[in-house]
Amino acid sequence: MQIGVSLSSSTSRPGGEAARHLVAMARLAADVGLASLTLGDHHAVGAPAGYFQNTPSLGRLLAEWSPTGRPAGCLFLLPQWPAVLAAEQIGTLACLHDGPFVVQTGLGRGAREFAAMGRPTEHRVSVFDESVRVVRALLAGETVSSDRFGFSDVSIGLVPTRPVEWWIGTGTEAGLRRAARFGGAWYGAPATTPDEFARLYDIYAEACETHATQPRVMLRLDGIVLADGARAAALADDAVARGYRGMSRGDVFAGSPRDVAAQLAPWAERGVDQIVARTMGIGDAEDLATIELLGEVARELA
Repeated sequence: MQIGVSLSSSTSRPGGEAARHLVAMARLAADVGLASLTLGDHHAVGAPAGYFQNTPSLGRLLAEWSPTGRPAGCLFLLPQWPAVLAAEQIGTLACLHDGPFVVQTGLGRGAREFAAMGRPTEHRVSVFDESVRVVRALLAGETVSSDRFGFSDVSIGLVPTRPVEWWIGTGTEAGLRRAARFGGAWYGAPATTPDEFARLYDIYAEACETHATQPRVMLRLDGIVLADGARAAALADDAVARGYRGMSRGDVFAGSPRDVAAQLAPWAERGVDQIVARTMGIGDAEDLATIELLGEVARELA
């Protein structure tokens, strides 16, 4: 089982300072050999929080990551995006990267965020399906028409030279069947319990067999890894007690590299191909230590 990293795009700090930390984390993740680098996608995130938008941020971070040749990408909540714009952004980033490009996607949620982007929340599923069809076709160099989106005979000139990977974020039966139909990996949510995971995995694997696609599972988890495992556990306890992302203590990993490898190993047995880890943002030093030591965790799990 591999270990990748999803860098948190949220910050409550001045932009320049936060940007330098984001770049430092990406550089270190490349140096220690993590398997993938990805960013999230949210909009209209108001003060006091800030949010690094996915496409310009990844363009900068590829300068640190691209020489590794390992997968990189970001989340596109496609019902919030014009499909042609999304395809152009993805195509550009994929051409800038010297490795496989990953499109993480999902339906998105939150009426306020949709409204800020000028997009309705109604019919998200059908909009999502059509968006995936359009984006995939454009990235393959095809000329595309869409009655749903009101355009005809559209193409983009800049297309990836390597296949694009699709990771579909979902926790529903319908979403898993959709992921299987598209041939996409299942991108699992952090708070998925082992029992719920087992139930959903069976649905996904059966749907993959029906559609003759290959099941692949990426699971996003948050945590902290320090040489002092007891301190890591205490910091995680405190963060969760203060309401960290609405998670329970069992949803996050924490400890020394050996502790964390033991905590994550059962996921490999359940069928997870890659843990996509996110640091908990407790402090710059703790973020960087976590990324560095995730390299050791990955070697233990290989």
